[in-house]
Amino acid sequence: MTGRKRFKLAFALRASVAFCLGVMPAGLALAQSEGGLFAPRIVINGQIVTNYEFEQRVKFLSALRVPGDPEKEATEGLTTDRLGAQEAKRLEIKLTDSQIEDGMREFAGRANLDVPAFVKAIGEEGVEAETFRDFVSAGLLWREVVRKKFGNAVRISEVQVDRAMAEAARKPDVRLLLSELVVPVPQGADPSDVLAEVRDLKENIAAEGGFASAARKYSAAPTAERGGRLDWLTLSNLPPAITDELIGLSQGEVSDPIVVPQAVVLFQLNGLSDLETPQPTEVKVSYAQFSLAPEEEAATVLSQADGCGDLYPMARDLPAERLKVTDETPMASVPQDIGLALAKLDPGEAVLRERDGYREILMLCLRNGVMAEPEAGPAEPQAGDDAAAGGTQAEADAPKPEEGAAGEGEQVKRDPLRETVRGQLGNRQIAALADAYMEELRSEAIIETP
Repeated sequence: MTGRKRFKLAFALRASVAFCLGVMPAGLALAQSEGGLFAPRIVINGQIVTNYEFEQRVKFLSALRVPGDPEKEATEGLTTDRLGAQEAKRLEIKLTDSQIEDGMREFAGRANLDVPAFVKAIGEEGVEAETFRDFVSAGLLWREVVRKKFGNAVRISEVQVDRAMAEAARKPDVRLLLSELVVPVPQGADPSDVLAEVRDLKENIAAEGGFASAARKYSAAPTAERGGRLDWLTLSNLPPAITDELIGLSQGEVSDPIVVPQAVVLFQLNGLSDLETPQPTEVKVSYAQFSLAPEEEAATVLSQADGCGDLYPMARDLPAERLKVTDETPMASVPQDIGLALAKLDPGEAVLRERDGYREILMLCLRNGVMAEPEAGPAEPQAGDDAAAGGTQAEADAPKPEEGAAGEGEQVKRDPLRETVRGQLGNRQIAALADAYMEELRSEAIIETP
């Protein structure tokens, strides 16, 4: 697969994924030697997950490049898939072919591909089409289970939205002082081999306490010469999937290996500090990628570019693909390797990156934090303004017409920010209920690892 195809697959799926490629990692080889591809890897309430399913899940997760340990995530994901499917059967929930096909289209669309192109791309990574279908089916089944169980249980009132917005406005942002150790995946190499090496490296670091010396010896990042030490980074500027891996670390602790396109990364947390500014509800970035010709000097280009606007004249007579500018995009949608690089930059700053067979200049054009506006208390609603509730679940809690909401026949103008916050609160409640539900199923299950 070319570097550009790998890039297209590198999108974040926050809920259930992390990954590995090509040749089987050591754990898989051991599993197969102990019983073959179709021997049990896990048994959940008497239902078998085979070594083959485990191998396929690891490869599939790896192709998507989500941070984390692919083998750990594959074990966790296949276990929850089985428990969810068993609960769906108990509740007599079934999926139609149309639902599954729609789910596959939606999933592939996140990588800007149709289903045949997506299947072809993951097939080049050794992933069968049926693995993709099973993965999507399991997620859809669990969603239907959660919907049936809790669909009418979540009600978000205007007061809850007010409180959440005020809290977001008060909550300080956080800065992290990190060290990084970046081990590249050579072109054409199997990332699972590098992942296994980084796992071993982490164990040795933990035993010896030598992150800085290991970074000097093994890291390919420019920070290697100073032991991997980074400057302070603002938490909200990092890709959300990576912040999830970092926020639970204690001082001095090393993260699990984080798989990003063309590299595996370890982080060590050295310090944590609150900022005086409030934490944005969302960060959006604009950035430019300028591909260099083999004979072109990066220093020459950078010396002529103080911002993204200076790149356009340089690219005027070049093929269109040499300069790619991505306008305001939520950090959650930015590929993790790019997001991590952008988090270290201020607008107008750039970094040289080695890609599959070419070099590119990555420049941050703009970074915007979307802030929730504080509300001192319930405002006096005006007829036709945004004081009325939005969303079916909150209708019972919405102000009545006599309280100043829009009267009969009038259109209620909804505040997009309030609706975003309302959706976030609802999703958070549903996710918490679903997590508790799954933990209950897990605690009652008989799970064996032969």
